[in-house]
Amino acid sequence: MNIAFFLLPKQEVVWLTLDATLRQTLEKMEHHRYTAVPILDNQGGYAGTLTEGDLLWYMKNNPQVSFDQTNKVKLSDVQMRMANKAVQIDANMEDLISLAKVQNFVPVVDDMNRFIGIVRRSDIIDYCEAIILNQHKQASKEMAAG
Repeated sequence: MNIAFFLLPKQEVVWLTLDATLRQTLEKMEHHRYTAVPILDNQGGYAGTLTEGDLLWYMKNNPQVSFDQTNKVKLSDVQMRMANKAVQIDANMEDLISLAKVQNFVPVVDDMNRFIGIVRRSDIIDYCEAIILNQHKQASKEMAAG
């Protein structure tokens, strides 16, 4: 099945650009209660996924940066430690399963690497669950008939 059916479009996704400040990021993540957000470059391309851990490591490794100074630090200065992979819009759900094991969401890009949305891990799990339940129902019917 094509993933477009499961796509949460960019307009409905919380994302930030590399030009956003650390403070903007902290506030946005806190407001939405997210532990990770997609980061876009200036052309709208997917640049990576920033996690709470990335922010914590940055603060730990830069003790001179107090919370009051976080509005002076750009996301481009924060190392993203996880290499969350994006998929093309023409990928299928099977392509996403291995990524969903280690990512909360899978970013989706067009053929020019422009970010167009995400597929959430929960939607991938729901898809797999439906297949498994359908297989169990079919097996039960076959056993009852046979």
